[in-house]
Amino acid sequence: MATGDRGLRQRDLVPPDRLASVSALVVGVGAIGRQVALQLAAMGVPELLLVDYDLVEEVNLGPQGYEHSDIGYYKSATTRKKCNLLNPEMKVEEYPTRFQAPVIDRDYLGKLKNRIGTVFCCVDRMDIRALVWKTVKAKADFFVDGRMNAETMRILASSMPRFDVHYETTLFADDDPDRAQGECTARSTIYTAYIASGLMVAQLARFLRMAPGHNDTELALNSMEISTT
Repeated sequence: MATGDRGLRQRDLVPPDRLASVSALVVGVGAIGRQVALQLAAMGVPELLLVDYDLVEEVNLGPQGYEHSDIGYYKSATTRKKCNLLNPEMKVEEYPTRFQAPVIDRDYLGKLKNRIGTVFCCVDRMDIRALVWKTVKAKADFFVDGRMNAETMRILASSMPRFDVHYETTLFADDDPDRAQGECTARSTIYTAYIASGLMVAQLARFLRMAPGHNDTELALNSMEISTT
C-alpha cells in the first residue's frame, strides 16, 4: 500500500490495495515510455522494469523530455534515476538492451507470482510490438500499447491478454506501404507523448478498480476527433 499521503487524493480512482500488487514492465522509454514510467512512479507503483537499449541524444530532448545532463547515458538508466527521485520507495530495475523474450520470460514474467503483471509497450517498430505481445500475452494480466505520429495517437489496451483476439489484427509489417505511414513514431512531440501516456496509465487505473476499459482509442489533436471501442 502507498505509504504516507502519496496516494491519498487518488484512492477513489486508484485502489491502494490493488496498486500495491502491481509489477510493471515498460518496453521502450522514448517519448511515450518515459512519460509512462514517470507517471507510474508518481502514482505509487511499487515495482518497475525498464527495457531500452538506446542512449540519450540531443534530438531526444525536445520530444522525449530528457535533460542535457542525460546525453550519452542509457535512457533506461536516466529514467530509473528520475523515477526514484519521484518515488524513493519504488523498486526500479533497468535492462539497457534490446527486448529479449527469454530474458523477460525469466526475469519478469517468471517472477510475477501473486503480482499484477502490467505491460506497457512503447516501441516504434511493429516487429518489436509483435514480439512483445507474443512473449507476454499468456502471462500478463494487463497489456497496453501506445502509438503516435505527430499529433495523432492510438492506444490499445487489453485486460485479458491471453484471450484477446483484436490486438493482433492491428499489427502489420513495418514496410507495408498501405499501413505503415502515420502509424508508428515517425515524428513525435512532447505534448502528444504526455497525452498518450496519460491515456495508457488511465487504462491501468480503470483496470485496477475493475471498471470497463477501452480496447482501442484513436485521438487526433489537430481535428480533436476521438474514437473508442
